[in-house]
Amino acid sequence: MDIRSTFERLDEKFTSFGGLEPRGITRLLYSPEWREAVQALIAEFEENGFEVKKDSIGNITGRIEGSEKPEETIMAGSHIDTVARGGHLDGQYGILAALTAAIYLKEKYGQPKRSIEVLSLAEEEGSRFPYTFWGSKNFFNLQDNKDVEDIVDAEGVKFVDAMRESGFDFRSDDKVRNDIKAFLEIHIEQGQVLELEKKQIGVVTGIVGQKRYTINLKGQANHAGTTPMGYRKDTVVAFSEIVQNLVGKAKEIGDPLVLTFGHVTPVPNTVNVVPGEVEFSVDTRHIDQEELNKFGETVESTIKEIAGKYGMEVDINLWMDESPSLMDDEIIKTIEESAKEFAGDSYKVMPSGAGHDAQIFAEFVPTGMIFVPSIGGISHNIEEETNIEDLVRGIEVLAQSIYKLAY
Repeated sequence: MDIRSTFERLDEKFTSFGGLEPRGITRLLYSPEWREAVQALIAEFEENGFEVKKDSIGNITGRIEGSEKPEETIMAGSHIDTVARGGHLDGQYGILAALTAAIYLKEKYGQPKRSIEVLSLAEEEGSRFPYTFWGSKNFFNLQDNKDVEDIVDAEGVKFVDAMRESGFDFRSDDKVRNDIKAFLEIHIEQGQVLELEKKQIGVVTGIVGQKRYTINLKGQANHAGTTPMGYRKDTVVAFSEIVQNLVGKAKEIGDPLVLTFGHVTPVPNTVNVVPGEVEFSVDTRHIDQEELNKFGETVESTIKEIAGKYGMEVDINLWMDESPSLMDDEIIKTIEESAKEFAGDSYKVMPSGAGHDAQIFAEFVPTGMIFVPSIGGISHNIEEETNIEDLVRGIEVLAQSIYKLAY
């Protein structure tokens, strides 16, 4: 079996479900395109001799039963939904790479000692409805159905109606599987680190923790022409100093800490008024919880200090405080060994700066992630792409990792 031709056939087939011209996909949860993709995946599983199972909400697995320890499962996969006008690799690559790897291993080595399952998770993106990780949360019975009972999409379609029209419904049991001995997710990096460092494989150590703030600064709005510079309480000036100060501190600390001021709204936001109020966001991330906490304290103390310097009121709202999700040390070791065998020194041990289904799995089962480069770091975009040689190398590393764990 040829890994490249098998993957390319699958990728072309599944890209057609929600495919756009000239490229890209829109395949939202419980849409007709989503249903077509799910049915096509079931057919692929069956054609390749996999045992197919689906849960009540649309997670699908294809299973190869183990010969010696069938009650122990090595699982690999990702999510089948996409963002609106997304690429053909985010999520889809993780499923099709796992399927290609499983077919390859079955043909080359026969029945594994442990069972192997390819997993398609119903949803991760939150692109149709304002809810994320519906697939993986249901997998571990973490969902609260009340959170989705009344939500609707942009067309006013209720989540519950779309789910039931697709032939699915809320899960009625609270059982959580205890047979999974490892979960592997392969994914495009969605960043530019691997490409810039000329590495084919990323061995992911964990998914960064995040702190997100909304900050409100209040000074005094006043006439832009009659208020001397020394008499102003200009919130944009204070905001600018906060940005410069904190960005400097973040650069001193260095990677993998990141800091972003992504949203800024001055009030009254007009040309001839000194802005008397500004609301802005702060997003900071790190793989180490202690370092993240320390920098969070720095963020808050710096903002308070500068606000005080300018005689301004400040309100600091920390509305997201997510801990890092670390991958399993033994799985990391297995993936790194596989990367050395197939990519030589063309791999990098690195954290993930974005969220993935693997972070949900890591709370319950030994979990690992593999990255392949993203051209230009572009993702969530129809231009999302990765060189085919890198995609194939990723599948080879994934297959070797599964081999080490299951055979």
